[in-house]
Amino acid sequence: MIDILTSAFFIFAVIDPIGSIPVYLEATKEFELSKRKKVAKRASMIAFMVLLFFILIGQYILEAMSISLDAFQISGGVILFLFAITMIFGDGKPEKEKNQITDYKHVTVFPIAIPSIASPGAILAVVMRTDNDIYPIQHQLKTTILVAVVIAVTCMILLSANHLQKRIGSYGITVISKVMGLILASYAVQSILSGISDYFNLI
Repeated sequence: MIDILTSAFFIFAVIDPIGSIPVYLEATKEFELSKRKKVAKRASMIAFMVLLFFILIGQYILEAMSISLDAFQISGGVILFLFAITMIFGDGKPEKEKNQITDYKHVTVFPIAIPSIASPGAILAVVMRTDNDIYPIQHQLKTTILVAVVIAVTCMILLSANHLQKRIGSYGITVISKVMGLILASYAVQSILSGISDYFNLI
């Protein structure tokens, strides 16, 4: 049970649904309420399909490129750590992605689905959490289900985005995003240490 909660919290942190609220509101500010709801549902579905694709195919891509497990753990941890650093010390996920909005007619895919929900960090994280050389199929299936649950929660959060932003405020969203970044940074460091330890047979 604790393992499931830990995995769920990690996936929630890396997807960071709260941090997507300002991006969603900015991207859909010219739309009617019914249109906003459609965008939230479609963006969530697209994001899940992208993450599912990498859950199923990501391992084979790594194997085709002859990338060792240790190398992937270390490099993946470094990338996740850099991604987390931008969440903690940078302008923040919302501001960065809000500034990428140039076409309000195609905001469902970009930037709401990608990279706000299915971010590079989220893609890398789900690939790492479903590695065939580390986790059994049961664990990978559990991770996939948890991703689906978090995406569903993300969709509900986006559907309530206006209300949540009024309740939490811009500063509250920023604080939550930075806390999620801190959690992600901790996981990234652990991944790097595990990769180094396994490579040099330190355990």
